[in-house]
Amino acid sequence: MTQEHLKPIKHPQGDLFVCDITDVILKDDLASMEHPFYSLSKKPDREPRRYEYGDKWIEFRPSIKGLPTIYDKDLIIYAISQLIAGMKEGRPLSKRVQIDPYAFLVFTQRGVGGRDYDALCDSLDRIDGTRFRTNILFEGTRTDEWMGIIDGAKLETDERTGKIRSLELKLSDMVVETVERMQVLTLHRDYFRLSRPIERRIYEIARKAVGHDRSWSFLMPTLHQKSGSKGSLREFRRQMKPIIESDFLPDYRIEYDEESDKVTFINRQFDASEEKAPSPALPAASLRLRPDTFEAARRHAPGWDIYLLENEWRSWLRSSEIEPKHPDRHFLKFCQSWFEKRGRP
Repeated sequence: MTQEHLKPIKHPQGDLFVCDITDVILKDDLASMEHPFYSLSKKPDREPRRYEYGDKWIEFRPSIKGLPTIYDKDLIIYAISQLIAGMKEGRPLSKRVQIDPYAFLVFTQRGVGGRDYDALCDSLDRIDGTRFRTNILFEGTRTDEWMGIIDGAKLETDERTGKIRSLELKLSDMVVETVERMQVLTLHRDYFRLSRPIERRIYEIARKAVGHDRSWSFLMPTLHQKSGSKGSLREFRRQMKPIIESDFLPDYRIEYDEESDKVTFINRQFDASEEKAPSPALPAASLRLRPDTFEAARRHAPGWDIYLLENEWRSWLRSSEIEPKHPDRHFLKFCQSWFEKRGRP
């Protein structure tokens, strides 16, 4: 993994512990990693938008200052991290989170000048002003709900110097319930060093899809849809090229197969372990699938990316050290079982 494409560390590692969440682990909520809540544009994005994926949809109605950006999201990540740390220390879960603005800026690898504090206020305006409606399913229940990311915020500022003394966020019920159910994932500390919005979003998608498994694949058009990018697929391919070639994404490296137009995220931990103790590969001939098998697989798992399922199947075979005698039948059975357990994507 190369470091040259990451933003330089503005503050020493020790400064990460300025706030009261010593030994904090970055947390993010799964819902916003699955559905693109935040704008990838650095310019104000005031256009209402609606995302659909299968039978799920979500609508956003931005404020006059536009949708929250993926950089504004740092504030929510920080607040969630505070709550998680508090729960581990035995403190009761609260919707109100006290934030030291200086500690936040240092923790997220930002500057601490006047402009940075002004940018924090702009972030609050965008986060507080945006409302959304969603029908996201949770544990078998579909809920249509109108809500915001936060229910309010309060700033205390020194009248003489104009410097922000303290910040209090009142998180929405959705965010608090996410933390209470521990529906969160750990983020790599270098997340804040990713300089471009698309880099952060691609990392989030990989983190949600791969987790601690070996790998996960998407067709490029599917990845484009999940990213929330408003640019064309052609532009998205152009943005992905340096991310793939430069190999600087935390936790995961990326492989791209041009023939199948498939992007595969591979967990770097598995790379390291395989370098130390390479596992014998299964005979290639036994894993070849006929072209008509993929057509049949689409009928067994309607709506799913068949190449993604193929990758999952092969990973499962390797980890289980299984060499099927009839790989085509075995793969179709895998697809059928996958669909029975998960339904449509």
